[in-house]
Amino acid sequence: MDLIRYEVVFRSKLYENTIKKGMFGVLASQKIIYKKPLRMFKKFDITLKLEGSDDKWVYHRQTFKQNNQICAIGFTKAGFWKNKKAQSMTEILMNSDPDYEMKPPPEKVLFMFENDYLTLKNGR
Repeated sequence: MDLIRYEVVFRSKLYENTIKKGMFGVLASQKIIYKKPLRMFKKFDITLKLEGSDDKWVYHRQTFKQNNQICAIGFTKAGFWKNKKAQSMTEILMNSDPDYEMKPPPEKVLFMFENDYLTLKNGR
């Protein structure tokens, strides 16, 4: 799941507006739902879709297909940090693509990540 996200960074202006400026990508959380096993050492296709973003995080959906069948769907919450601080995703995205229209993530995506900090706090 990491490789496709970084491929997007390196093949776009995101690289100039993040990595070159000393920022590094942080994966805050990820969820994956398996429908069928992905067969080891067999070719599969993965698509990355931007679900939305807020000022701190960007949310992606990643769909894994093998033999034209969906095997798994993953969701990630990621951002960029510098000097121990989260950087503005709004600013990064607008600098990388001035035509980009900010789109908030759907409620169902936010809901998946809603209890992450509570889980960490309670140690469960």
